[in-house]
Amino acid sequence: MAFDVCIRGAGIVGRTLALLLARDRLHVALVRDSAPTHDANSDVRAYALNAASRELLETLRAWPDAQHATPVLGMRIHGDDGGEVAFDAVAHGASAMAWIVDVQGLQARLGDALRYQPTVEWVDAPVEAPLTVVCEGRASVTRKQYGVQFSVTPYLQTAIAARLDCEQAHSQLARQWFDDGEILAFLPLGGPAGGRNSVAVVWSVSPTHADALQAAPAEEFESQIAAASHNALGKMSLTSARAAWPLQLATADRWCGTGWALAGDAAHNVHPLAGQGLNLGLADARELARVLHEREDWRSIGSLALLRRYERARKADVLAMGAATDGLAQLFAQPSQPWATLRNWGMTAFDSSGPLKRWVARRAMGQS
Repeated sequence: MAFDVCIRGAGIVGRTLALLLARDRLHVALVRDSAPTHDANSDVRAYALNAASRELLETLRAWPDAQHATPVLGMRIHGDDGGEVAFDAVAHGASAMAWIVDVQGLQARLGDALRYQPTVEWVDAPVEAPLTVVCEGRASVTRKQYGVQFSVTPYLQTAIAARLDCEQAHSQLARQWFDDGEILAFLPLGGPAGGRNSVAVVWSVSPTHADALQAAPAEEFESQIAAASHNALGKMSLTSARAAWPLQLATADRWCGTGWALAGDAAHNVHPLAGQGLNLGLADARELARVLHEREDWRSIGSLALLRRYERARKADVLAMGAATDGLAQLFAQPSQPWATLRNWGMTAFDSSGPLKRWVARRAMGQS
């Protein structure tokens, strides 16, 4: 088979793009990941997906089963000196602020959908095609081969992820604490009708603290999580392994060239504090598929002029999100009291800001 597109990287963004392109009957080679970063059967990560991402996946019949997608009915964000911001889905005219989705459930549904696409073929190595799309993630080798400069600003933080059962029900609320430069997030699990006591935890801490948390006995880890969350959900019980990865802000200087394009983490990384990383990657896939669908009949699928339309459409949005999350991360990393007073005053003012708060909520939920 002669392929139109070769997608290097078969993660969530790569699989989603393959399904989108298959709708236009493009012949797609989807390259299997040779060395996946995470074990798909024991992956403790969970993603916060907004309404735009859900709509996209539903059109592809790849939205996870209910037990793997928990609606977030509200969010509670706590500062380190009494500041607090609260969001509620009903107040913003939505059924959910976001959905917390299991990696395994989403990967499985995407895999099922691909089995019914005769124009998508799994391959073990890259093949020749008029267009190659690089979806290999932040450590992409292909990106280097195309001579792309990947500008990386490391955060002095490591993310620790795990699953825990809680003494008290999470009530489908996502919670986040900013404290002494560290950021702790609880993401509710169990589906809309399932158990309400399990959460996915992402804790952004210093590398030294991360090493200690990784090495700590389960009881000590549970105790530290409970203390950092001010015992909001009572006693915690670790139910998974712990995963860790360094955090960074990064962007590629070029997202495309003649015959190739970058998407997802191969093009950009942001701090996870806003939970927008995968939403940005899925938006990349959606926009690239749209640009290819609307191309002129005479224009090659690998045309640089065509691919630059995709780059222009996505780059500004990604840079804005990166700047916003970086600003928040830097603000809460300042240890001195004047900064603590300022940021907590700002949180309180924002919580009562009305139109501004509604606008931010709509953006976070993927609404225009």
